[in-house]
Order: sequence, then C-alpha cells, then structure tokens
Amino acid sequence: MKQTYYLDYNATTPVAPEVWQQMEPLLREQYGNPSSVHHSGKAASKVVRQARVKVAELLGADEREIIFTSCGSESNNAAIRSALATNPGKKQIVTSRVEHSSVKKLGKYLTEEGYEFYEVGVTAQGFLNIDELRHVVSEKTAIVSLMLANNETGVFFPVNEIGGFLKEKGIMFHVDGVQAVGKHPLNLKESPVDFFSASAHKLYGPKGIGCLYVKKNTPFRPFIAGGSQERGRRAGTENVAGIAGFGAACELALKDLPEEIQRLKSLRRYFEDTLMKGPHGIVVNGDLNRRLPTTSNLRFPGVDGESLLMALDQKGICISSGSACTSGSTEPSHVLKAMGLTDDESKSSVRFSFGRYTTEETIREVLVILQDTLGALKESSKRNRLMEPRPEAAF
Repeated sequence: MKQTYYLDYNATTPVAPEVWQQMEPLLREQYGNPSSVHHSGKAASKVVRQARVKVAELLGADEREIIFTSCGSESNNAAIRSALATNPGKKQIVTSRVEHSSVKKLGKYLTEEGYEFYEVGVTAQGFLNIDELRHVVSEKTAIVSLMLANNETGVFFPVNEIGGFLKEKGIMFHVDGVQAVGKHPLNLKESPVDFFSASAHKLYGPKGIGCLYVKKNTPFRPFIAGGSQERGRRAGTENVAGIAGFGAACELALKDLPEEIQRLKSLRRYFEDTLMKGPHGIVVNGDLNRRLPTTSNLRFPGVDGESLLMALDQKGICISSGSACTSGSTEPSHVLKAMGLTDDESKSSVRFSFGRYTTEETIREVLVILQDTLGALKESSKRNRLMEPRPEAAF
C-alpha cells in the first residue's frame, strides 16, 4: 500500500481518536433528541451542555454566547444576515479581497438585494490595508466581516485593533475564525468582536458541525427559523454526536495549545529553510512571521502548481493549490492576486499545511520526494521546449 503524507490540514483534519471515542456511543446507543423530556432526551441535552462549555473555554467565551451551527459557512452567513436585519437603515457590508467564498459570494448576492459590498485591499505580504478600511467605513456600514487568519497564506489580521476602531464608530464586527481556532490562543470575552465563526473539522472534530459566537447583548436575528433549539437562535434538531465531537476537539486543542504551536512553527521553519536553500528559487507567499504555524504557501518559479500537485499526489503527498472551497476552478487564487502576484506566479503556488500528526520524519521524507519531483518537472519542461518546432526561416 502506498505511503500517504497528508499535508492539507487547512482543508480539513482527521477526527482525533479522543474525539471519536466521545462520539461513537452517541451514534450507536445514546441517540436521544435533546428536546425530548424523557431520560434519553435529557441525557442528550446534558451532552450538548457539556460540549458547549468546552467550546466556550477554547474561545475564551461564555457558554451562553455559543450557537451551534452546521459549519463555518453557515456561521458567516448567519452573522452577516443578522447584522443587516438588526440595522435596517444601514446598507453597506465591508470585508476584504482575501475572504472565504462564503463571505465573497454572499456579498455578491446581497448587492442584488440593494446592498453595497466593499472589499478592502491587502499588501504584498497579505496584511489588510487599515487606512483604506478606516476611509471606507461610515454611518451606512452595518457590519465589517474579516478573517482572523487567512486560509491560504495563514496571515493574521489585527482584529483587536480593527474591532476597537469599529466599536468607537458603532459598527458591528464579525470575525471568521474558522482557520485559527485550535491553532491560536483566543479570548473573545476581552475582544471587541461581536460575532466569531468556528468549525469543528478544522481542529480534529467531525464535519457538519460549527458554531457562531454572539457576544452578550449583541442584537441577533436567527438565520434558520423553526423550533426553539439553541435558545431560539438556530432552529433544527441538534447534531448531538457532532456537538460532542466538537467539544472533545476543543478540549484536546486547549490541553497542549502553546506546545503544539511551537512544535508546528519549528517543523515549518525546517521545511521552508531547507527548500529555500535549494536550487529552485522557492518563495514564501505572505509574511514570514505573522501567520498561522500550520501554513506554508510556496511559489515555485517556472513550475505549474497543478502539475506539481498531481505529481506529488501520485507519490502519496496530499497538498492543495488554495482553498478547498474553490478547488476545480481554473482561475488563479483570488488571495494571491489580491497580494499583487501575476497569474503565472499565482498558478505556480501551492499550499502545504501541517497538523497534529505531522512529524519531523514526515517532513524529511516529503522534502526528498518534493525536490526530486521538482527536478523531474523542470527537466520535462526543458525537454518540451527543445522539442517545440522552430519557425521556418524567411527567404
């Protein structure tokens, strides 16, 4: 059986054994509906409460501020839609040019409903243009929605600084924290953030479960109407096993968060330093320091990123050319384009992302395979150029 090297943790993570252990009984035996009044329903309700406490602890929040959702995309939509519903006189949404598709596409739909959707630019290192943000927000701005850490480059936005400025202006602030939760310390109680999105499958929990943090006393309009679940803030029978898995994943992350951050930084440093000392002229896209410890977005000059991705996949290495939500697109990464890269530079870039089960041995073996593959691709490209027919001489 072919050896697999999984280096696409930003796309999704495996369910940790500690998480599955919490989930399995709830799928097989303890399957009560948390809204039921009998003992089976009460047991399920207790599981949900306990998980909510664990999620809130990782986020640095109060458990009453946590609404369970199906995923990060739902949470993002719920936050933005709620801000518009509770600020009916305000018609502007402000975000950045490097946001997740769940925010960018929602913005496109909202323009068809009469809203203005403004995307602030970023620098060549991937940082938000703060001066542009300050200039564009006004009394007509209902909400600003920004990522805490970019899913393609890992670059952080200074959300506490931004939130402080927005609070003075009376503008609601949503942070898409999906990529950062479990990889970066959080304390939402002390932050100026009104809404914060998270998703379990990015931190060794199951797919299909996420949450939206809504700060105490923040006006909120439910995105999904129906039953009275989640204190009337999100209708639908709770995904009890998924919620338990989310709670267990948060507990696991909190147990060794500082140590794991340092371990991943060390692995990434070794990986990038080794490659950049080589002969291929490899460049890191985005700031070298202010980014997630998991993320390495690299540009390979003269190499087609998709060809590299497929060649490595044949050798058991799983990476990506950008966000999993935009896979299949032939367009260059909108994140890298916003940072000023050309189409060719964007298309020669791929993302490696590391995680809890990435070891130093894994990195060493991947480096050998990667450098051999780069050599083979460049040699093949050189042969193809030599075989191209030359134009006939004019007489």
